[in-house]
Amino acid sequence: MPVVIALISQKGGVGKSTLARAIAAVAAGAGLKVRLVDLDPQQRTLLLWEKARRDNEIWPEITIEALATSEGPDVRAPMDDVLILDLPGQMTEAALHVALRAHLVVQPTGPSRDDLHPGVLVFHALQNCGVPRDRLVFALCRLLTKAEEDKARSYLAAAGYAVLPGAIPERAAYREALDRGRSLTEIDAGLDELVSSLMAGLFRKVEEQAYATSG
Repeated sequence: MPVVIALISQKGGVGKSTLARAIAAVAAGAGLKVRLVDLDPQQRTLLLWEKARRDNEIWPEITIEALATSEGPDVRAPMDDVLILDLPGQMTEAALHVALRAHLVVQPTGPSRDDLHPGVLVFHALQNCGVPRDRLVFALCRLLTKAEEDKARSYLAAAGYAVLPGAIPERAAYREALDRGRSLTEIDAGLDELVSSLMAGLFRKVEEQAYATSG
């Protein structure tokens, strides 16, 4: 049974698909069998990225599957080590069902209150519906300054939720990498220290939750 990571948010444009691709690239680069599932039928961002990856002959190959949220992927597929679920930017009953089955639910968020406030409400709702708080974690994205990061961390800590170390800064190089089929962990200029810290913290959290779930 694979480790299941669900990326969820109430709104688009906060870095969800960007983070999903980074997680997949890091896991695949470590030799794990990864399946990245695009559950947003209106955009299919990941399918476009996969095509660019193939066209530019970028390795390792990452398996991407496109499904409707209501279909739900097979979270018990024995051929996968890591299953990454990129959900639409909205909360639905189908999204809740996915979150309940995930080992870790990651919610990317920008640093503004317009992103942070609805993000906290999403996690409140998930917790009220039975998702354990220790499976819920925020990832800071689209940062411009250290002051933004500090303020966002304080806001989320006050709400009682964990925040991964590191962050995804706003970089033109990241957008260019995604357009070419790379993840932000595969850019030519080298890995940003904030991104490196974020990915390390995320996989530590995944390992903790997978171990706890397995008993």
